Amino acid sequence: MDVGEGILTEAAPNVLWVSPDSISEALEKLKTLSVDVLVIQDPCLGIPHDCTVEEVLEQLVQISPGTPVVICDEAASVADAVRYIRLGAHDVACAGTNTTAMIDAAVEFRRSQRAADSSVESWRNHIVGASRAIMRTIEVIRLVGSRRSTVLITGETGTGKEMVARAIHLASPRAQQPFVAVNCNALPENLLEAELFGHVKGAFTGAIHHRLGRFEQANRGTLFLDEVGDLPLEIQTKLLRFLQEREFQRVGSSETIRVDVRLVAATNVDLLQKIREGKFREDLYYRLNVVPIAAPPLRERLEDIPLLAHHFVEKICKQEDIPIRRLSPETIERLKNCPWPGNVRQLENVVEMAVALSGTREILYPSDFPLPTQSTFRIATTSAIQTTDFEQTVGRIERQILEEALKKAGGNKTVAAEMLGLKRTTLAAKLKSLEAVA
Repeated sequence: MDVGEGILTEAAPNVLWVSPDSISEALEKLKTLSVDVLVIQDPCLGIPHDCTVEEVLEQLVQISPGTPVVICDEAASVADAVRYIRLGAHDVACAGTNTTAMIDAAVEFRRSQRAADSSVESWRNHIVGASRAIMRTIEVIRLVGSRRSTVLITGETGTGKEMVARAIHLASPRAQQPFVAVNCNALPENLLEAELFGHVKGAFTGAIHHRLGRFEQANRGTLFLDEVGDLPLEIQTKLLRFLQEREFQRVGSSETIRVDVRLVAATNVDLLQKIREGKFREDLYYRLNVVPIAAPPLRERLEDIPLLAHHFVEKICKQEDIPIRRLSPETIERLKNCPWPGNVRQLENVVEMAVALSGTREILYPSDFPLPTQSTFRIATTSAIQTTDFEQTVGRIERQILEEALKKAGGNKTVAAEMLGLKRTTLAAKLKSLEAVA
């Protein structure tokens, strides 16, 4: 097969061949070109400009995420092939391999992948970003969306765990059925069981009629349990029974109810630590953690900040029915240099504040975003690291971020909490704990 010089060939119009001397050309083409398969030819001959095969693979995956990469390396051993695949290659053509058949299979894989994407296009709109960290999350959603498997989403506060859960629901055959979300720490313990499983008339004081619980409301759809680590042990037992038997009983009733519900849970705490403390059932953990998905913190996907910021500006301006604001280049750089302890939720909150305070101005400037920068964070880290006590170091950094937010908010804890993407109660608890160890 004529591989050309790193360009599309007539024989294979949807395959981009990348030879060692055409890396730069191929990377430029990928920015404007849509292809089915990328083929790296003879990487053993050496990549120019002191660039390794690993670096080339990383650049290709970043520029064209989701596009299969086939490596043609006749000298590759089994160990080399495994290494290439772990780095992100779709397949490796070694000596004696039918390269044409392998590329055709990769083309077919990509086309079927696109067909699947187009059929569930709406779910992808819930996940904004193109960084490697978020693309890993997107790939898992794509793989498990059509399944019935229980999913456990982990991640820090504000990373968008509910958006991941909604994307899973929309990527599934249940997309037209209910998506029911419950925050497990937002309800008193004595009401949570009835909220989840329902109750019958007379089950307790105030139960003047029958009530369907969230499990029944989510029948044939998806139930999302946020902050599942805060569930009381008694309710954990009932949840475990549901996951094992797919049935439960309403509060005050002996009738067994069966429903068809896909369960997605989320937590921002270490459940294994909770198990060690006797606050979470180990058997329930393994029932929930069938498919684990990590929602990455914003500091691990800084390259997504421009996309996220523009997305939030457009969303907020449409909600307010005002002309779309624009972000100056300096503003984007300012946002990329913030530590974002409150993650994506914090970014959305500060964008909303900036839009609200900008008046009728069309352009948003850095001064509209009163946030500590990475340089401030680095100074705090450098200062704090003078001590060898880890807890004190972290405490000093956290205290400086909180104090900076309070200063910007004029001492208003509610506003400061919104700036950091935290709940007011969480902010108050952090301040109290930091004062206790000061």
